[in-house]
Amino acid sequence: MDTAHTQARRPTRRNAGFTLPELLVVMAVVAVLLALAVPSFGAMADTVRLNALQSDLLAHLQLARSEAIKRAGRVALCKSADKRSCAAAGGWEQGWIVFFDANNNGARDAGETLIRSGDGSVRGLLASGNQNVARYISFDRDGEARTVSGAFQAGTITMCRESAGVAGARQIVINAFGRPRTQKSTVASCA
Repeated sequence: MDTAHTQARRPTRRNAGFTLPELLVVMAVVAVLLALAVPSFGAMADTVRLNALQSDLLAHLQLARSEAIKRAGRVALCKSADKRSCAAAGGWEQGWIVFFDANNNGARDAGETLIRSGDGSVRGLLASGNQNVARYISFDRDGEARTVSGAFQAGTITMCRESAGVAGARQIVINAFGRPRTQKSTVASCA
């Protein structure tokens, strides 16, 4: 018998797949790539959540201002955990309400119309206003931001991810005419 002829009939056997060392190398490369990618995905998710909080609060501020002009009366926005009444403590991250402030006291009282509520509760984010806008923001019939005493109510609300070190932040700045604008910022810490 011809050995060449016999070998031609015999099917060749190919090994499919990876050897154990090859598989371990591939898994090590994937692990390194994931270790590099996961923190950037986390940072990207934080940025998206921060932008969403800023956009939502900005939309409610613009709504409050336009409602004050439309209703020709005082409309306020205050921080609120229960979405019915104004909160005395905590930050804007707990949520807020927009309401018709008939008696101009910066707090929602019985009989005052609730226009809309906002859910700011995004875990890991903080939002605080400086002295003029720490508790409430109130717009008069001309759309100007005014304190309950009638003084201009300009101020800044800063939103950031909870951090002991330097962190990126977003701010809503309300000028003396009641016009809000947004800007990026950096804070030394966010606690």
